[in-house]
This record gives sequence, C-alpha cells and structure tokens, in this order.
Amino acid sequence: MNTVSVGEVPSSLSAWYAVIILLLAYVLSFVDRIIMSLLVIPIQQDLGISDTQMGLLMGLAFAIFYTLVGVPIARLSDAKSRKIIVSVGIFLWSIMTAICGLARSFIELFLARVGVGIGEATLSPAAYSMIADYFPEDKLGKAIAVYQSGALFGSGIAFIIGGAIVGLIVNSNATSLLFLGELQPWQLAFIIVGLPGVLMALIMLTVKEPKRTGVKEDLGETVSIKDAIEYMVKNWKVYISVFLGFSMLAIPITTIFTWYPTYLQRIHDLSIGESGKILGLILFFLSSSGVFFGGWLIDFLKRRNYKDSFFRVGLIAAILPVPFTLFVSSISDLDATIMLLCPFIFLVSMPLAIGPIVLQIISPNQLRAQTGAIYMLFMNLLTAAIATTGIGFITDYIFENPLEVGQSIMIVNVISAPLAFMALSFGLFHFNKTLTKG
Repeated sequence: MNTVSVGEVPSSLSAWYAVIILLLAYVLSFVDRIIMSLLVIPIQQDLGISDTQMGLLMGLAFAIFYTLVGVPIARLSDAKSRKIIVSVGIFLWSIMTAICGLARSFIELFLARVGVGIGEATLSPAAYSMIADYFPEDKLGKAIAVYQSGALFGSGIAFIIGGAIVGLIVNSNATSLLFLGELQPWQLAFIIVGLPGVLMALIMLTVKEPKRTGVKEDLGETVSIKDAIEYMVKNWKVYISVFLGFSMLAIPITTIFTWYPTYLQRIHDLSIGESGKILGLILFFLSSSGVFFGGWLIDFLKRRNYKDSFFRVGLIAAILPVPFTLFVSSISDLDATIMLLCPFIFLVSMPLAIGPIVLQIISPNQLRAQTGAIYMLFMNLLTAAIATTGIGFITDYIFENPLEVGQSIMIVNVISAPLAFMALSFGLFHFNKTLTKG
C-alpha cells in the first residue's frame, strides 16, 4: 500500500484557510441537518407521524443518498475539482433544506430530506481528500480533527441559535406568504435556516484546489469504482474493521443529535429553546474539545512510534463512555442528567475524526474520496438503522410508550460499544500484521 507524493507542498496559510472554509461548510451542513431534531414534536402534531417515521426522516433519508449517489460523487472527487463539487453540493443542500419548509406530508418531507442528503454527500469525502493533500501525515490528525469538529460546532450552534429561533417561531401563528400559501411555524424555520447557504457556496470557490499527493502509480491517474472496491477487498480486514468499528462508535453521538432533544422535552418537560440551549452549549464546548483531544492523542501516540494509534484511541473511546451510557437517559433528575451528559458527550466525541484519518493514511490518493464515501455510507446506514430509526422503532413497537424514549436511547448505545470494540480489535491485529510491514 505504499504511495508516492507528487507536487509541491501547499503553504500553511492556504492549507489552514481551506480547512476553515471546509469547517464552516460542515457547520452549515449540520445546522441544516440538526434543525429537524428540534422540530420533532411540532412536525408530529402537524403531520400526524410516528416516532418511527421521524426516525426515518432524521436518518434513513440521508442513508439512502449515500447508497445511491455518495460513491459516484466521490469518484468525481478523486478525478475532478473538489472545491467545485463541494460548492455545488452546498448550494443544493441549502435549497433543499428550504424546500423542506414547503412539505405538506411525510412523503414530501422525506423526499426533500433525501435531496438535502444528496447535497451533503459532496462534502466530507472531498474534504478529507483535500485536507490529506494539504498536510503531511504527522499533522493530518490535527487538521482533520479541526474539520471534523465542524459537526460539533454546527450542532452546538444549531441547538443554541436554532433552538431559540425555533422556540419563538413555533409559538407564533401560521404565516401566509405570496405564492407559497399558509406555512406552519416549523416550515418557516426550515426556510430561514436553509437559504443563507447560497452565500457559503460562493465562498467555497475561493479555496485553492491542492495538488494531489500520495498517488499510487500502478493504479493510474484515476480508478473506477470497481477498481476501488477490488483494492479494498484485497485489504478487507483493515477496511471492514474501520468501516464497522468507527461507524458503531458514531452511534452514541447520533442519538444525542437526533433523539435527545425529544427526550429532554418529553421527560424533563423542557421547551424547544431550553433543550436547544443545554445541548448546544455542551456540544459546542465539550464535543468539539473531545474531537480535538482524540486527534491530538492520535498524533501524540504516532510521534512515539505507535503506528496503530488510531485503533488504540478508538478502543479507549469504546470503553470509557459505557458507565455514563447507563444513566444519561434514564434518571429523572435534570441536574444529574446534565452532569452526566457533559463527560458522556466529550468521550463519545473523541473517535469522530479517527475513521477518516486512518482511511487517508492507508488509501492511495486516487481512492481517498471513494473510500471516504464508502465509510460515510457504512456510517450513515448503521447510524440511521440502529440509532435514529431504531430508537423510534423500539419506542413505538417494543415499549409502545413515547415516554420510554430514554430507555430506547440507552439500549441502542449499550449495544454499540462492544460491537465497536470487537471490530476495532480485529482491525488492530491485522493492521499491525500487514499494513506496517515494509
């Protein structure tokens, strides 16, 4: 799996400028994505849909686009201008977020959310590939962690500002707009948060496209999706452990993004604004710092000749949150819940940047975006099926009680930890056995 580098090393200024712009785009994508989790109750009241259907809207609607278009878009990112692809994607997901505000039924809202997902499919695979071309391997962990923190900054901003705005809008009356007719407050919220992304699409064009590094010569300048799959199948033991292990580690933070606002509103009787403020502040400070710490720890161990540092940090992140998982969504005292939520969010955020980091290291340049897209496919399918949709299904059909959503969250998170640990242990063994030779 050895690769060779081509081209000049980009300047530090242009590299970090690109990371910051990509970070802002990632923040925006999560603002557009997270807003729905704050609107579960008013959407259900207006459209009359169940928790299972809400789980589909928050999760599977995104997983579908990864299955259909995520990898082909990444294929383009491995051969064409990545900044243009990302710019078009930002424009698309922003417009589709606004269109969510025009939905009058579950099906219409589901299709609009799929459209949001198609736009967001362009971002992370291309971003990981660009960042890997901007930074040497010993600085890659920090750079990708900075980018990955956009998910948490974006979530924090979405919950804090979005919660406040939505709280005000939801308490207002329906609004009539020219050509659009009468819109409910939750519909207006989608339009308000979606349209500003058009400006971000233009700003993305100011980023300099980096020269590609780490090109594996025997693969040629570009490779097909079939070639990419064959390459990963050849090295399947490590790739599958990364895809499964780090996807399972993303489940706990996904439950926070999607169902925890509803848990706080149903069980602790908080308003949309109050639940958004609490989650937003914790995510903004502790989740983002958790991602930074995970990236720093990888680089720290790597400088001490632990070439398998990303697997080691992943295993740590699979173990430490478990005691908090048992209680963070199952106790009645709000103050105690918040106290447990702080370390829980910090710990489950640690591994969020690790999967993309290891993929950029073990994959040739021609495959980086495509392997990143397949990773995103795995992660989104698993988190959508197990976390987002799974929690709604357990609440509706196992407990048959919406007030048991906290127990559903706990069950899903407890199951994910040992599965992640087993997958990463398998990867650690085979990485040390094969990929570090030579």
